[in-house]
Amino acid sequence: MPEQALYLKWRPLSFDDVVGQQHITRTLRNALIRERVRHAYLFSGPRGTGKTTTARLLAKAVNCKHEDPAGRPCNACANCAAINGARFLDLIEIDAASHTGVDDVRELRDKIAFTPGEGAYKVYIIDEVHRFSGNAFDALLKTLEEPPDHAIFVLATTEIDKVPATIKSRCLQFEFRRVSLKELTERLSTIAESEGLSIEPAALDLIARQGAGSVRDSISLLDQIVTDPDETVSLALAQDLLGTANSLHIRDLIDALADEDVGRGIHLINAAVDGGSDPRQFGQQIVTYLRNVMLAQTASAALIEGSQEEQALYAAMAQRFDRARLLKAIRAFNAAANQYTGGWQPQLALELALIEIAQEAPPPPQTAPSEQQPAVSRRPRPRSERAPETTADASQAAEDYKRVAASAPGEAPIYPVAKIHEGWIEILTQVHRYNRSIPPLLEHARVRLIEGNRLILGVQTEFFQQKIADPARSRVIEQAIFDLHEVKLRLEVRVVEAGAEAVMEETAAPDDPLIAAGKALGGVLDE
Repeated sequence: MPEQALYLKWRPLSFDDVVGQQHITRTLRNALIRERVRHAYLFSGPRGTGKTTTARLLAKAVNCKHEDPAGRPCNACANCAAINGARFLDLIEIDAASHTGVDDVRELRDKIAFTPGEGAYKVYIIDEVHRFSGNAFDALLKTLEEPPDHAIFVLATTEIDKVPATIKSRCLQFEFRRVSLKELTERLSTIAESEGLSIEPAALDLIARQGAGSVRDSISLLDQIVTDPDETVSLALAQDLLGTANSLHIRDLIDALADEDVGRGIHLINAAVDGGSDPRQFGQQIVTYLRNVMLAQTASAALIEGSQEEQALYAAMAQRFDRARLLKAIRAFNAAANQYTGGWQPQLALELALIEIAQEAPPPPQTAPSEQQPAVSRRPRPRSERAPETTADASQAAEDYKRVAASAPGEAPIYPVAKIHEGWIEILTQVHRYNRSIPPLLEHARVRLIEGNRLILGVQTEFFQQKIADPARSRVIEQAIFDLHEVKLRLEVRVVEAGAEAVMEETAAPDDPLIAAGKALGGVLDE
């Protein structure tokens, strides 16, 4: 019989074993002690963070026969043993991905009226509930609103925004968070020690980083690299098995980027890919390194997880990058990593990103002044000439800003939308200086196009449209754009369909024929 996978073998059996979700397990345990268990719960969060596991623990706790509620689940009574062995008939798990129709929910609704056969409660765990159809949600709604006293629903989803508000309002919601690097490393170390595995701490740290906050993914990676229990897993071996590049290789590439040595950078990219590094993971490692440089440059190297020597290296590298160029590099490599789909030239996306970063930005086009909008200089203002430093002065400056009247639809843009798109992070930073509540709203908006002097942002819900289009907030955003680009635009917010791609009338496509050829081959860069 095949040996059980580590992530199944080490699935938590009690609330104390759940990693990184103490804010949820503490609340559920207190509810059990006070006998205030709700009839419906909604667990949301990234994959592998413990949603389904916690749902099973809750089912086990409410049916546990232990006399002390604080000791539930006990994992010793008959009901706990049945749930651990997947033999408990009153625990029903439904995969919404394969039961999406209204008939499936109606069948569930018909069976829920029957009393439990073994325990005190029938617990229904519906995994990936966002995959339900609209009619299925409607059929579930009445049951959630008035369930039998013996029934408890636990809905789990990785995409909470796809769950209707009517369902959310009838559930007690808990948001599961990504697990910290420290907690993941400690969990992996405990498993490795208990399993008698010999693995270097640096290799455990690499596995935890590759797990990206998911306990299940991290444990699966540990299971993947341990091929011989008697062999010591070194950092080099872990890097080879996981397809990640050596940290020194990444540092050399960033050094070449800082020196604008494109030739050396391309040699390093090809050497890493030819050596077995996965292009997507290699791109992600580059972005992680550049993000750490950005943190050291804009905030403090103390925010970076690592030794003091590593923090000092990031701080030194931060001195070699111009802010705008650093942000451009992060965006370019992040796009290359996210858009990688394989192909016969796997390193092409990374090479094009490197060339695009090193290339000089084309000068802004010379356009004739509009009758409605006077021509203004496109030179960004020095920081000393921009918005006031104090909160009171910044608030007054936003209130004094005079908004321009919107031009007619269909007019030629008075300013390249690509420049607004590329400088969006700087605009958000400037908006934050005026009003700290606006940037979180703008995270749900995307720059789409410019018509005349109208800057059009796209959002997916009317809620964000109303919030961002509020005149007071729009004035602040327009003021921030004027501070940085010295052009007066009129903000317009539109609701667009989910998944719609941003439309840009003008792009900053470089003239380099190599980049143009790359786009024609694979479409790896945004157009």
